[in-house]
Amino acid sequence: MDGIVVRTFGHERVEEIARHASVPVINGLTDLHHPCQALADFLTLQEHFGSLEGLKLAYLGDGNNVAHSLLIVGSLLGAGVTVASPPQFLPDPAVVAHARGLASASGAEIHVTNDIQAACQGAHAIYTDVWTSMGQEGKETSRRKALAPYRVHGEVFHGADKDAVFMHCLPAHRGEEVTAEVIDGPRSVVFRQAGNRLHAQKILLEILLGGK
Repeated sequence: MDGIVVRTFGHERVEEIARHASVPVINGLTDLHHPCQALADFLTLQEHFGSLEGLKLAYLGDGNNVAHSLLIVGSLLGAGVTVASPPQFLPDPAVVAHARGLASASGAEIHVTNDIQAACQGAHAIYTDVWTSMGQEGKETSRRKALAPYRVHGEVFHGADKDAVFMHCLPAHRGEEVTAEVIDGPRSVVFRQAGNRLHAQKILLEILLGGK
């Protein structure tokens, strides 16, 4: 065995396996982080814009594992990330603090807000995720009510950069967290993101297993 990929709920399970493993352990997804997705996302932005320098990404919705990893990876790469969420769904304060610590070295700007308009102002990418994930069954109604104001529609792009793109980690619920006109429109790079999951993970495996 050359490596282990773990996709689970509790993040502590990945950490426990890593403590006892003699090979690289990759977090495929936990409740706290989704780093492999964020790698593909920033690869997509690098390809699309040519550079991450000065880039601003706005994430709208639940401050979940995807939002956490966007904050961390953006901070490492020097790309600005703003998360806009309702008060009860803000990202984990410890993750935000960690991202800001990393940003102090890279120069990235990290913001957390409830204000959608402020988050999207000047953004080069507007990102969202589903409102209800695995393990949250039975909470759909309350989550939908709280997150409805954070739906991504055409109007949220009015203050964004003129070339701003739409991103989503998929699968999406059209008409819920994003309108069909946005996810199926010319700004959408969601399928390029999905394709880059393969390439980003190939790069990761080469680094971890190939020693380069």
